[in-house]
Amino acid sequence: MIHNYYLFLIFITYSWSNFAQTPIETKIIIEQKQPVSYKIDPLSPARAAFYSAVIPGLGQARNKKYWKIPIVYGAIGTGIYFYLDNNKVFKRYRNAYKRRLAGFTDDEFYGLNSTPILSNEALIRAQETLRRNKELSLLITIGLYALNIIDANVDAHLLQYNMDTNLAVKPYLDFDTPDNSVQLGLSLNIKF
Repeated sequence: MIHNYYLFLIFITYSWSNFAQTPIETKIIIEQKQPVSYKIDPLSPARAAFYSAVIPGLGQARNKKYWKIPIVYGAIGTGIYFYLDNNKVFKRYRNAYKRRLAGFTDDEFYGLNSTPILSNEALIRAQETLRRNKELSLLITIGLYALNIIDANVDAHLLQYNMDTNLAVKPYLDFDTPDNSVQLGLSLNIKF
């Protein structure tokens, strides 16, 4: 009988010690406030995406995220710049190759004494590389344009959520004075 009593006492002590020494403690504080009504427009994301599809950056302006407009134009403008630059250089190599096939030896890739700096095979390889770079630049530009539309749509969706300061997750420290130990935890404050 005494043996069972000691086992029971050890079990209770061990249970309470594990319960009392949890390293992370979470507090949930709920306060009641007046209900806040938010006007939700379900067509707002579609409208913002449409505006960005018509004129890049207009959907970001509609969402009042004006700082994103230079990023949109910089990204799309960079893609267009690389497409046009690769296209211009591609045409130079293609015209030189066509002139060589026609029998001319006066293109820009000939040296001073009419010896070719680049062979015909080198001109063909350069054209293939520049065509691939040009197509890649076009695909990246189209992807950035689509990303502009997706960003406006997602941002308009997120604007409809309650981002009030009444909902917060804050860390706190709880000092246990008898043991001189510190308990770390998170506190979730929800104010209604």
